[in-house]
Amino acid sequence: MNHYKKLIFFFSMLVGVEALAQKHQNLFFTPERITHLKKRIETDAEVRKNWEEALTVAKHQLEKTDLDKIDYLSLAYLMTGEQAYEDKIKEQLLKLCSKSTWSNPEMLKRQPAWTSDLKTAGNCWIVTMGLEGIYDQLSKEERKTIVSGLVRMGIRPALDEWFLPEKRIHTLNSMGHNWWSSCVYMAGVAVLAVKDDVPESDQWLKDLSASAEEWFGFAGDQLQHKVKTWDANGGMYESVNYASFGVSEYLLFRLAFQNVLPKVKQPEIPLLKNIPSFFMNVGYPRDGMMYSLTFGDSHKNIVGERPVKLLWALGYQDPNALWYLNNIETGQHREGLAKNAPMGLVYHPDFSKVPPLPNLPTSQLYEDMDWATLRDSWKKNSTLLAVKSGHTWNHSHADVNSFLLLHKGEFIIKDAGHSWYASKEYPAYFFQSPAHNVLTFNGKYQPTEQQYHGAPLRGEMSELLDAGDIKYVMSNGTGPTSWIYSRNFRHFLWIGKVILVIDDVKAHETGKFEWLLHPAGEAQKVRGDISIVNKKGAVLVRPLFPETLVETGFNHDFPEKMTLNETLAPNEENVKEQEKYYSIGYPEQVRQTKFITAIILKDSVNDTNIPDIERMTGEDMIGVKIKQNGEVTDVYLNLKADGRLMHLNSIKTFGGYTTDAYLTAISYPENAPNTISNYFIGYGSFLRKDSTSLFSSLSKLFLVAKKQQSQYEIQVSGQPLIRASFYAPTKPSNVIVNGQVQKVDYQKGNFLINLQK
Repeated sequence: MNHYKKLIFFFSMLVGVEALAQKHQNLFFTPERITHLKKRIETDAEVRKNWEEALTVAKHQLEKTDLDKIDYLSLAYLMTGEQAYEDKIKEQLLKLCSKSTWSNPEMLKRQPAWTSDLKTAGNCWIVTMGLEGIYDQLSKEERKTIVSGLVRMGIRPALDEWFLPEKRIHTLNSMGHNWWSSCVYMAGVAVLAVKDDVPESDQWLKDLSASAEEWFGFAGDQLQHKVKTWDANGGMYESVNYASFGVSEYLLFRLAFQNVLPKVKQPEIPLLKNIPSFFMNVGYPRDGMMYSLTFGDSHKNIVGERPVKLLWALGYQDPNALWYLNNIETGQHREGLAKNAPMGLVYHPDFSKVPPLPNLPTSQLYEDMDWATLRDSWKKNSTLLAVKSGHTWNHSHADVNSFLLLHKGEFIIKDAGHSWYASKEYPAYFFQSPAHNVLTFNGKYQPTEQQYHGAPLRGEMSELLDAGDIKYVMSNGTGPTSWIYSRNFRHFLWIGKVILVIDDVKAHETGKFEWLLHPAGEAQKVRGDISIVNKKGAVLVRPLFPETLVETGFNHDFPEKMTLNETLAPNEENVKEQEKYYSIGYPEQVRQTKFITAIILKDSVNDTNIPDIERMTGEDMIGVKIKQNGEVTDVYLNLKADGRLMHLNSIKTFGGYTTDAYLTAISYPENAPNTISNYFIGYGSFLRKDSTSLFSSLSKLFLVAKKQQSQYEIQVSGQPLIRASFYAPTKPSNVIVNGQVQKVDYQKGNFLINLQK
């Protein structure tokens, strides 16, 4: 053999040997990621500290028998090569995969039996993370034991019951929430881990990848009252907790798939880019641990660290996400990718360019799931008002029209509906309406059965307006409460330091209405107010209509006034303890009424600069006059515009202004009552002052109009096609509508706007 042929033969042998000895492809702890982490440890003191903390946990695991931190052992082995970590992982995997079953005895009692659940999904993850470290160190027999056990007890039960057509028993309609995602995609992660050992893996992976479009696109159904799983803006109705968990299970699969099969295209899911902003909008930055909204089965300390970091690793790198992640304390979320945990270390973003504040609007409406958030700022310890309507089922409670308030770093008005599912108090109280801030009728609100069977009609939220110091949103809870209500609207009109909660209710019969309030912190009655103080946060809650509270203690002298009652209920942190909540009741038995309640935001616990609020009444009108910081706002509620008129328009004159609007708010300087600074219209088609038309539209709209010198800013909603005119004595220099600069169309003392969705 000549020299040239010998070289060809030699290189051919090298290629063949390398192919035979090719290492297992890791799903997450890839060689590139491990190399990058080692470099960061050398150059970044914080990363080095985080790694040392993770290594300490790994060392402790050598003496333990639990499997939950097997990922620490795998990362420690890949980083150090120390035999002790390999031996411990091998010992744990062989023990786990030699069992007879991973099934839950309780689930096996169901008909048909469930052999796959969250626990089996968790075991799929444990085995996968163990194999991340030692797959290539396993003998043929060891690998056979582990792979066969994983397939027999983890992969096959999950795919058979949740996915494959031959034996499937679950559907997106019955279990298509976080359980479906976890059971299916954790099995998918496990398939990726052993794909070279399982002949069916190629087809399974192809089908699993494609299924994500159906899961994200599930639109619910009418027959069994199932809700759409995902809001188009990235929210998930189940709660912050289950949104984080459910989507993370899929994102782990998608990331592993991308790492192992980089040339195989995964489905395009446009929704993914919106998910980080959802967790930001439901988050509350403060001094200390970041809080999140607690609607449904969630907790204030639970955040979206895990999905936001995974999306960043997948290429969805919105700079706002860095701001969000930077506000989360290390390890605050039990399912998070903390920066001192294995996955967090490997996938922690570079924080060198964290923006000081996010570039996001201060208010957000999730129309598909019917949540809304309104805040005065993205700075820490600001004020956040959150409102929920929508569906009730599974992890979504009986709380349509309920709301939460965070102020000066703390919850002030909270949701009391959280506890361990196994407690008897969970279905009896925490899930039910009395644990939420709603308006009951004869002690009733949503029927108990909605927890199990859903509400045939959803509650809805709409018409969000945010014009800075004036914000508005409307919640319609009539559907889920229609067994007692024919009308159940709650309006939130936020003006400066005052949030007006306006309830418009009509029942099928005569009875008593009660306004429920769950304070967070210390609460007490102070004259006609309920004072709530939680550390630095403080507000006054003041009932105004149908009546006020008795300012003295002699309730029997004022039988027409609102009654304040205290009720003891289980405490969410410890159900054996009790806490109080309030019910503010109207003593008269009526069928239809209006509640107006003011929530006054205090700048500090000892703030004395309290807005002056005066009740106003008139023919077919109730309202309030608010004086604060030299400005007056008159708010009028048109009693003829609440649906009682058919065909006839609800035209009334209040304070010299003629309108057909349901709600009107006119703001002006205290020393210049004829000079309008801005106005709000809630469901109105015109506003006139004497013979001057200030606003006109053929259909009733919701809007805020503000003038600053010769610039006009309009926030407007209500119809897909909007044509409206606004009075301006001279041609405006600029017109901004819904945040967009518009061409100025000025005609005969009016500028015109023309919008079409």
